[in-house]
Amino acid sequence: MANPIQFIQQTRAEIGKIVWPTRREVMLTTVTVFIMAALTAAFFALVDILIRGGLQGLLSMFG
Repeated sequence: MANPIQFIQQTRAEIGKIVWPTRREVMLTTVTVFIMAALTAAFFALVDILIRGGLQGLLSMFG
């Protein structure tokens, strides 16, 4: 185990390597996430409607 001073020095060196995203990168990523979430929600809503309609049709044949 490294001594505390060495640990702090290594930690500061690692923190110095961090590259923060630009405001533009954050905005583009956020918009992309919202678009993908909306597309996924629309897809699953469509699948839900199709399955519900199919089951209702199937059940009405035997009901």
